Amino acid sequence: MTKVSNFTEGKIFSPLVKFTIPILMALFLQTMYGAVDLLIVGQFGSAADVSAVSTGSQIMSSITAMINGLTMGITILIGQKLGEGNKKDAGNVVGSGISIFTIIAIITTIVVVIFSSYITALMQAPAEAFNSTVSYLKICGIGSIFIVAYNVIGGVFRGLGDSKTPLITVFIACVVNIIGDLIFVGVFKMAATGAAYATVLAQAISVILSLILIKRNGVPFEFSRKSIKFHKTLTSQIIKFGAPISIQGVLVNLSFLVIMMIGNSMGVVASAGMGVAQKLVGFIMLIPLSFSQAVSAFVAQNYGAKKYNRAKKVLLYSVATSLACGIVMFYITFFHGNLLSQIFTKDEAVILASWDYMKSYGIDCLFTAIMFCMVGYFNGCGKTTFVMIQGVIGAFCVRIPVSYLMSKIEPVSLFKVGLATPASTLVQIILCVSFFIFLSKKSPKEDDPIDTYQEIQAL
Repeated sequence: MTKVSNFTEGKIFSPLVKFTIPILMALFLQTMYGAVDLLIVGQFGSAADVSAVSTGSQIMSSITAMINGLTMGITILIGQKLGEGNKKDAGNVVGSGISIFTIIAIITTIVVVIFSSYITALMQAPAEAFNSTVSYLKICGIGSIFIVAYNVIGGVFRGLGDSKTPLITVFIACVVNIIGDLIFVGVFKMAATGAAYATVLAQAISVILSLILIKRNGVPFEFSRKSIKFHKTLTSQIIKFGAPISIQGVLVNLSFLVIMMIGNSMGVVASAGMGVAQKLVGFIMLIPLSFSQAVSAFVAQNYGAKKYNRAKKVLLYSVATSLACGIVMFYITFFHGNLLSQIFTKDEAVILASWDYMKSYGIDCLFTAIMFCMVGYFNGCGKTTFVMIQGVIGAFCVRIPVSYLMSKIEPVSLFKVGLATPASTLVQIILCVSFFIFLSKKSPKEDDPIDTYQEIQAL
C-alpha cells in the first residue's frame, strides 16, 4: 500500500529536502518532454522547425498550467483531510477529482484540435513555421487526455506526501520520449510533427505505469467505484482551492505567450532564440517550483492539524534553501547562458539571441526563490484566491506592459523585453510579504503550540 508521509511531527528541514528532491527530479524529467523535442529538432531541423516546436509547446504548457493549477485543489484537500485523519473524505476527494477532470479532458481535446490554426495565427507564428506549429498542436491536443490524467495522479500522490512514485513513472516516460524523438525526428525526418507524436506517446506510457503501480500497491484511504462521482461539498472545495491557482497559471502563461508574440514579431531568429531560452528557463526554475509544490503538501497537512507555527517554519527553511540554489543558477544563466543555448541549437545567431533573453531570467532566479516558496505556503493554507490575485497583478499590471514598452525602446533587444519578468516577480514578493504579515497578525491559536525546545529539535 502507498505510504502516507506524516509532515505534522518531528524534524522539518531534512524531511522537506527529501520530499522536494524527488519532486525536483520528476519535474526535471517532465520538462524534458518539451526540451528533448526542441533539442533533437534543433539538431536535425531548421530554425523554422525550432520556432514551431517552441511556440506549440509553449501553448501546451499554458494548458498544462491550467490543469495543474486545478489539481492543486486535490493536493491541498487530500493533505488537509489526511491531516484531520479523515480517510473516507480523502478517497471521495479523489473520486470528485476524477469526475471533474474527465469533463476537462474532453473539452480541452475538442478546443485544441478544432482551433489549432486560429491559436497559431493569434500567436503570430512566423510564416515559415505556421503549418508545423498547427500540426504540433493538433497532435498534442489529441493526447490531452494523458496530460490531464498525469496531472491528476501527480496531485493525488503529492497530497499523500509521496513524491517518489511519480518520479519512477516519469523517468520511464522520458526515456520513451527521447527514443521516440530520435526515431520520428532523427530517422524519419518528421520534424515538429514527429516531436509531437513522441511527446504524446511518452505521456500515455507515464499514465499507464502510474495506474499499474496504484493497482499493485493500493491506496491509503477508502476508495471504490462509488467514490467516482461529484460529491457536492468536496467538488466545490476542490474548485474553490484549485480554480484560483488555475486561473493564475493560465493568466501568467498568457503573459508569457504575449511576450512570445513580441519575440515572434521580431523575426524567425528572435523567435527561435526565445523558444530555446524558454526551454532552458523551464529547467532553471525547477528548483523554486519543486519547493513550491513540496511546501504546499507540507503546509496543507500542518494546517489541517492546526500546527500553524510549524507551517511557518516550513516556509522559512524552504526560502533559505531555494535562495542558496537561486544564487548559483543566477551565475550560470547570466554569465554562461551561451553554453547552455548551444545544447539546443547550432545556429550562432539563435544562440546569441537565446543568451540575451536568458540574462533577464538569471536575475529572476534570485526573486523566484522567495516568491515560489511563499506561493506554496499560501496554497497549503488554502489562501488560493490571494495567490491568483498576486499572479494576475504581476502578469497584467507589470509583465505585459513592461515587456511591451521595452520592445519599443531602441535598440530593441530580448534582454530588455525579458526584464519584465524579474520586475513582475519583485512586485509579487512585496504583495506576498505584506499578505504574510497580515495573516500572521490574524492567525488562529494552535491546539498544540510548539515551544522553544521543540523548535530547536525540529531543525
